[in-house]
Amino acid sequence: MANAAWLATALFTGSWLWDAAGRLISTDFLNVYAAGKLALSGAPASAYDWPTHKQLEIQILGYDFAGYYGWHYPPFYLFVAAALAALPYAAAHAGWSAISFAPFVAAMRASAGGKTGFLLALSAPALAANVLIGQNGFLTAALIGFTLAFLEKRPVLAGICLGLLTYKPHFGILFPVALAAGGYWRAFIAASVTAVILALASIIAFGIEPWLAFLRWLPVTSNAFLSEGRAEIEKMQSLFALLRTLGTAEWIAWGAQMALSGATAFAVWKIWRSREHAFDLKAAALSVGVLLATPYIYLYDMVAITVPIAFLVSLGMSRGFLRYEIPAIAAAILLVAIFPFVKLPVGFAASLAVAALVLRRLFFPLAAR
Repeated sequence: MANAAWLATALFTGSWLWDAAGRLISTDFLNVYAAGKLALSGAPASAYDWPTHKQLEIQILGYDFAGYYGWHYPPFYLFVAAALAALPYAAAHAGWSAISFAPFVAAMRASAGGKTGFLLALSAPALAANVLIGQNGFLTAALIGFTLAFLEKRPVLAGICLGLLTYKPHFGILFPVALAAGGYWRAFIAASVTAVILALASIIAFGIEPWLAFLRWLPVTSNAFLSEGRAEIEKMQSLFALLRTLGTAEWIAWGAQMALSGATAFAVWKIWRSREHAFDLKAAALSVGVLLATPYIYLYDMVAITVPIAFLVSLGMSRGFLRYEIPAIAAAILLVAIFPFVKLPVGFAASLAVAALVLRRLFFPLAAR
């Protein structure tokens, strides 16, 4: 209800889709729509050219604006962008949120069970934030959730979902570790084949130029976002972002992030290597580990914290909840929700809280209930 009220208020106060003057609002979705328009016009590689892309964004809105919404995705994501760009802007913006929300709900139902999963999806932290700016948090969370929900019984389908997740490869970095540790080679191969097919399909459709442009601009984008902080690093929800926001030297922030990422990868390997732990617990460990391991994660990406929460809830419903486990889950959700008021990487704190719940299940499974 809170998410619905937030969106309704935003629409009627000129904070979503159109402003108070009736103009289209510039949000993250603009970069996708503009890239899609370039792909449809036969110039897909121009989506990676910042000046050209920005000029089209201005043309779409009908007015200039401060900053720039860059296109940083692999070329096969242009298929999605082009499909959306075939619609009027406002319809594409709202429609994308609705379309991507459906698989997210389905993934939560597959992870936590029917009604419970549906309720978790509706109460997902950062839901409204994701919709307001037309981002892809629902899609990312859905692909992570489906990969894990299908892994044991339908490994090939799980691998296909993981292959699709390569549109945001930094959210898949721990999956090879887990799949190798657990011996899920069919899923591993299916993911690899899917990624190759996506790349080949994009080359056939758009040519090799978008890939060359993507690879050329990738280090530039990384430097601009993470080193220079040009993409408002205080909005990122990682350890790296927290330390940089607090004024820590960049090399220290990188060192701390790499140490955390390495420790998380090692923990995932050990957990998935074990035959003693329930699959739901392994899934929760991996899905929250993904959020901790990447330095590049924004508020809208925190929709994905619903995935480890869903597996923890599933485990609690089947084996019983530990003492204070439900309040701790609620606290993690609320931590993400308060970001607009504190402007600090509270999403990172939420991920740590969920990780602590996973570790508690691992080391103190018989804790007082």
